[in-house]
Amino acid sequence: MIEPPSKIFVAGHRGMVGSAIVRRLQTDGCRNILVANKGDVNLLEQRAVREFFAEHKPDRVILAAARVGGIHANDTMPGQFIYENLMIAANVIHEAYAVGVSDLLYLGSSCIYPKLADQPMSEEALLTGALEPTNEPYAVAKIAGLKLCESYNREYGTDFRSVMPTNLYGPGDNFDLDNGHVVPALIRKVHEAKHASAPDVAIWGSGRVKREFLHVDDMAAACVHVCGLSTQAYQAVTSPMLSHINVGTGEDVSIAELATLICDVVGYTGALRFDTTKPDGAPRKLLRVSKLRELGWSPKFSLRDGLVSAYNWYLENQDVYRR
Repeated sequence: MIEPPSKIFVAGHRGMVGSAIVRRLQTDGCRNILVANKGDVNLLEQRAVREFFAEHKPDRVILAAARVGGIHANDTMPGQFIYENLMIAANVIHEAYAVGVSDLLYLGSSCIYPKLADQPMSEEALLTGALEPTNEPYAVAKIAGLKLCESYNREYGTDFRSVMPTNLYGPGDNFDLDNGHVVPALIRKVHEAKHASAPDVAIWGSGRVKREFLHVDDMAAACVHVCGLSTQAYQAVTSPMLSHINVGTGEDVSIAELATLICDVVGYTGALRFDTTKPDGAPRKLLRVSKLRELGWSPKFSLRDGLVSAYNWYLENQDVYRR
């Protein structure tokens, strides 16, 4: 457990993951949680981040801030994705070190692994092959962030840790049809098709590729669990040159199976139409999660229960997404 008196800076607290982490910390009794809006500190600006850390001097940092999006956003905005994620990682990690923060948790992504990595993907698969082209810029930035953590640990003796989550979804997700990830985009598409009495729903790709999905509240619980581990426990399953840990369920489904389950949750009885002119991405992305299991953590949400949670949140907030 994280000691409640610690001042914990959660970077990216307004995002889906960051907000879930704040909720989890509050549930665990942490009251000294430091957050900042973009107006308080622009994480892309080194001077602003330096001044923020110098003023507030947090004890711990959880770096959940990132520029994120689905396959369309990654493919059409590669410059923004690599630049913003590189700058956020470099600024926050370095300035945390500069003011004496020894405990930092960096959130990466399963896209760091090669497109054709052996399945399930172990932490050791990092940098063993070519990345998926559609999200390579984002992946490169995320790899740079975890290597920053490793390098500062080796040179400065910090305890900067990295977790690589699988595909996340849940309350607070981005349900934009162009820039959202697969789960929120499908939930919205299916919901709108139901209310329009549409005969079918168009799904990007063949539907055959397989993906793993983790509810964001499970991710938040995993992050807090990893933060609270002793240095000895964490280092027992990692190494100085390979210090990140995968976070996932250890199970995957095809996109067709996911879409069918979402139809069931939403109550839509129309057909699914797969658009094979759209890219599929990597054929499979399943994480090996044995290290995190060894450290005593496992997820609580089933996929169906998690989708119900995400859909209920969307129903309560759908006015934001109406055009």
